[in-house]
Amino acid sequence: FKAGKPVRVTNEADGTDVSDPLDLFLYLNTVARRNGVGRIDIVENRFIGIKSRGCYETPGGTVLRAAHIDLEGLVLDREVRAYRDEHITPVFGKILYNGLYFSPEGDLITKMVPLTQTNVNGSVRVKLYKGTLSIEGRWSETETLYDMEQSSMDVQGDFEPTDSDGFIKIQSIRLKKWGSTFQQQKK
Repeated sequence: FKAGKPVRVTNEADGTDVSDPLDLFLYLNTVARRNGVGRIDIVENRFIGIKSRGCYETPGGTVLRAAHIDLEGLVLDREVRAYRDEHITPVFGKILYNGLYFSPEGDLITKMVPLTQTNVNGSVRVKLYKGTLSIEGRWSETETLYDMEQSSMDVQGDFEPTDSDGFIKIQSIRLKKWGSTFQQQKK
């Protein structure tokens, strides 16, 4: 992925290497479909207010989405990703579902999304087998927010257990308040 867009697929089993965007998607459709990946059966709410059942197949899209989400976990800031997922993604999904891509609000969101994708650069190793898709690894040339040394429970870095005291005290204020309110409600 480069800036969140898929740019290359390499099949390590047979040596296939695809970089043309359309060919990449068609290749993933073929390989994932062969493995039974990307089929759904859902009941959905239509724009006009009725429910309908839909059976869809998007094997290539399923692979790309899973790999993309996994790579984002490595390189996106927690708050940026949460804001995007809570506020932008649901609105964009509704805009697309209702056929409003070329609306003013569609234009606004399509200009916002690339800002979240600047650092989504790297590769994800995916395994497809009997209807399942497994992520087996990922790496990024972008500086990632993950640092094994810094986040390890086994390696002592600049973080001391006493550094947590203030954080714990602040977080406990609302929990203590909730606990006393909850105890009063039980009486």
